[in-house]
Amino acid sequence: MKAAIYSRKSKFTGKGESVENQIQLCKEYGMKYLGLLEDDFTIYEDEGFSGGNTNRPQFQKLIKDAKSKKFEILICYRLDRISRNVSDFSKLIKDLNKYNINFVSIREQFDTTTPMGRAMMYIASVFSQLERETIAERIKDNMMQLAKTGRWLGGITPTGYKSEAVTTIDPSGRERKMFKLTPISEEINLVKLIFDKYVSLKSITKVEKYLIENSISTKNGLDFHRYSIKFILSNPVYGIADKVLYDYLIENSYDVCSDEEEFNGINGLIGYNKTKQDKESYSDRYRDSSEWIIAVGMHSGIITSAEWIEAQELLTQNKSKAYRKVKSSQSLLSGILRCSHCGSYMRPKSMQRTNPDGDQVFYYMCEMKEKSRKSRCDIANINGNTLDASVLKELKNITAKNSPVFEEIFDKKALVETTKGTLQLEIDALQTKMTELDMSIQNLVAAVAKGQKDEVLAIIFNNLEELTKEKESIKKRLSELQNVEKVAEFNGMNLELLAQSLGTLNDSAWDLMDVDNKRRMIKSVVDKIVWDGKRLDMMLFGSKCIEMPEIELPSLPNHLNEEEMFPQCLHSK
Repeated sequence: MKAAIYSRKSKFTGKGESVENQIQLCKEYGMKYLGLLEDDFTIYEDEGFSGGNTNRPQFQKLIKDAKSKKFEILICYRLDRISRNVSDFSKLIKDLNKYNINFVSIREQFDTTTPMGRAMMYIASVFSQLERETIAERIKDNMMQLAKTGRWLGGITPTGYKSEAVTTIDPSGRERKMFKLTPISEEINLVKLIFDKYVSLKSITKVEKYLIENSISTKNGLDFHRYSIKFILSNPVYGIADKVLYDYLIENSYDVCSDEEEFNGINGLIGYNKTKQDKESYSDRYRDSSEWIIAVGMHSGIITSAEWIEAQELLTQNKSKAYRKVKSSQSLLSGILRCSHCGSYMRPKSMQRTNPDGDQVFYYMCEMKEKSRKSRCDIANINGNTLDASVLKELKNITAKNSPVFEEIFDKKALVETTKGTLQLEIDALQTKMTELDMSIQNLVAAVAKGQKDEVLAIIFNNLEELTKEKESIKKRLSELQNVEKVAEFNGMNLELLAQSLGTLNDSAWDLMDVDNKRRMIKSVVDKIVWDGKRLDMMLFGSKCIEMPEIELPSLPNHLNEEEMFPQCLHSK
């Protein structure tokens, strides 16, 4: 019988039961009570990982091996070494039962081979999670107390402000240090402009176009996007705290920890507990506003309560409205065709006429060209009907018998596998670093929860801010690498399928497909197509860049005016 031993420890310390001790105790138990031999054990060990979630490298490897039935029993030193979360633990036991794998926890003497053992494990898991949630509540209570001071607790500062240390003397004569937000005049003016434009235009998309058209960028020098604009508009840090704003927050279920008298019509607000700490929820990292802790800050507000409230009401009204893109019912290359000048996608724009074949005439326009009204990009539009037909024709030529593209595809296989291996090494290193950062952040948060002197808190918050910035940088790099890895994995696993897909693109097959199926087929084999105003380059997944033959593109009619060219753009007055 083969057995797996799993051990975990949250911190790299010499105290308590080390992973080595856990493993040795598990081995002794297996050999004494289960008749196992030294060679029957496979070891999985995670050190420096919390039991709060199951996103641990060796634990994930264990799950993968369990599916492959590489062992018949899983042994751990203690139940919480597996997980402190009831849901995660329950799922694990369910999966182990599905694979006919038994589970033993030697400290609690739990054994899933008996009904009583299974019941007792679930009970113990409940208490383990209760302990974790109690700690979380204690941290939140401590955060509430800190929030009442209006200080800045660290992290990435909002646009318009910077973090500044403030030193005070307490009644006992001791020096205390805390941080507050201090305005940056240029950025404050930008925030005011965004609120003003949103209230007047009533559309985040229109505000985005206005900012791009006027080359107004974020504090990091990037273009504003809808999500960054929305975050500014919904941030309470800018609102001037007065009686009107207090009543609005209370009526809309915000957790306000400052007294009504503190809403003095001068200071701004600070929202605590806005982001989720679970890194797995990064794509949805902001909590619902009802979970925020709102306090009157030490800084001055800049947006009147009336304007801030109006912005929130507009955000609520527009919440259910999806971002509407101008689409053509016939276009095949949306999401594939890019502008070589600025890198933006080229979107289909329909015209109010049909061609001799009875198809609606449309063209592709650079998204940046439209948003900036040609101030940031002025690449020539391209006739969509002609382009789509040319792409289909070229794909049919590629799939003809004896085409060299197929050989090119298979020649790429070795290179793809090498690339995947190199990417994985860097991804593993960054994930390890992320885990170390998470542990450091958790330790600092735990230190805050225990209560500290102000001078110690100042150091802690400064460290938290630096760690948060480093974590965001690593997350960005990880996201980039994982996207590249997905493409490499697709190429490595689907090169033959790619060839088969290309082989189906003959005249009769296209005649049988509707527009949606044609789009799916093209997107399954074409990575991207780039237009430089005169020439097209088409890139297939797993293959080289294919230069499209130069094609004659009909120019737009002379009577097409600016209103037709930019149907959704803002017009400067």
